[in-house]
Amino acid sequence: MGRLSRCFDALRTRGRKALVPFITAGDPGPKQTPALMRALVASGADILELGVPFSDPMADGPVIQRSNERALRHGVTLRTVLDLVREFRESDTHTPIVLMGYLNPIEVMGYAVFARAAQRAGADGI
Repeated sequence: MGRLSRCFDALRTRGRKALVPFITAGDPGPKQTPALMRALVASGADILELGVPFSDPMADGPVIQRSNERALRHGVTLRTVLDLVREFRESDTHTPIVLMGYLNPIEVMGYAVFARAAQRAGADGI
């Protein structure tokens, strides 16, 4: 059973709903992302939703669009996001991480390459 299933089963047993905060990876900077992820977990997050920055986030509102822009200015790519997940996993192997973003970067990387890389990094879903 994967981390997401275990998390939802534990929440269901306790009669709780999941707290799933979202942050854009690399905003305000890539070095801060793993620390922000740990702070969210310490503050009660059950699952983390980590945004993959994209250059044309038209389906997002202005706050997330600006967050994407800041992360991209720091050079954050899909590979960077996976590296940040891997770094977070060095200190937390329990909290599920779901990646959120646009399909374009995954298509560029290749579906199979992305799936293997995301799994190796420790992502639990997309």
